[in-house]
Amino acid sequence: MEMLVKTLAGLEEVLAREITDLGGQDVEVQTRAVTCQGDRELLYRLNLWLRTGLRVLVPIHQAQISNEQELYDSVREIDWGQYLTPDHTLAVDANTQSAQLDHSHFLALKTKDAVCDWFRDRTGRRPSVDTRHPHLRIHLHLDSLNHMTVLLDSSGDGLHRRGYRDQGGGAPLNEVLAAGLVLLSGWERDTPFVDFMCGSGTILIEAASYAYHLPPGRNRRFGFERWLDHDREAWQTIKHLAKDQERAFPHAIVGNDRDFRA
Repeated sequence: MEMLVKTLAGLEEVLAREITDLGGQDVEVQTRAVTCQGDRELLYRLNLWLRTGLRVLVPIHQAQISNEQELYDSVREIDWGQYLTPDHTLAVDANTQSAQLDHSHFLALKTKDAVCDWFRDRTGRRPSVDTRHPHLRIHLHLDSLNHMTVLLDSSGDGLHRRGYRDQGGGAPLNEVLAAGLVLLSGWERDTPFVDFMCGSGTILIEAASYAYHLPPGRNRRFGFERWLDHDREAWQTIKHLAKDQERAFPHAIVGNDRDFRA
């Protein structure tokens, strides 16, 4: 299975090392993304463990197109019955770099229409749209040469949403960026960690998670948990193994900030 993991600019190499350590094969660095090969268990581990990944996407279809009708026809070629039923919900996001097909919202609507029409032709029914909590989130990417890729989003909410942030300062640091700074710092978890401009403490929290070897996704759910082929037993095993990997950290993690509101 091919996977594409999105990240922030500058964190690609760090992310590639994370993916390799988790068992990813054929790891390749791209711009704000890293691709790899692996099985379903790797997909689960990436979502649970990645500190510098934003989303884990699974490409399922590629085509060269020149207009909206060709996009629609190509998306309808996919066997959507592998991924959805008419009783399920979907959401579609689109990103385009094409000079000719430059309206991302319209491309998302055409993709959604193609999926729904695929079901209507075969069952007389169609899945509904749920932009907040769909059973399946579909991404459409169109590059500058009109090469189209359809991907499934296995993460659901972005992986920066760790599940620990209730409130923070006026401009809380993105969790993925904070984790990237910790990993790029060269800190080996063998000394105290100090941040005297800690703001709402995001870097401290990410440092603590790294120090205690806690999976960043331990307090949240993922999109793949609603997929038709979700392997609940394999997922439970991976979570139990993660619990067993927690470690002690004998040093202090200290933060301070001049702004008492942080």
